Amino acid sequence: MKASPEKARPAPAGTTDGSGFTFLEIMVALSVIAIVLVSVYKMQSQTLAMSAEKRFYTTAPLLAAGKLAQLEVRPLSETGPREGDFGENFPDYRWSVDVQQVESEFLSDDASKLVRIDMDVAFHENQFVYHLRTYRFLQP
Repeated sequence: MKASPEKARPAPAGTTDGSGFTFLEIMVALSVIAIVLVSVYKMQSQTLAMSAEKRFYTTAPLLAAGKLAQLEVRPLSETGPREGDFGENFPDYRWSVDVQQVESEFLSDDASKLVRIDMDVAFHENQFVYHLRTYRFLQP
């Protein structure tokens, strides 16, 4: 009886039988995976940074408007800088306001009643800063 040619013979030492992957193929696959993972990580970190920025620029105008309303209850005739924080609800947010008299030759007598209010809302040691400038007439 003759041995059938389909029967597998053991490969001689030092040779491959053609099954499996070569070292080069594995290295190329790992390189592609590494490039994809780095891209995904970078995209995720950018998304988190943009989320924090958008949260600040949504929250800061509301905090500034609220603080401005609180300041208008008191007399704004006291000029000069003031500052503080927003309490426990917004621990990393700070505000500062500067009230100055407006000098204008066009407004004549009414200029003494006009003040400029500059308000800054800062987040996490000035990482983000929102600036608001408004003008108000003082009530007689």
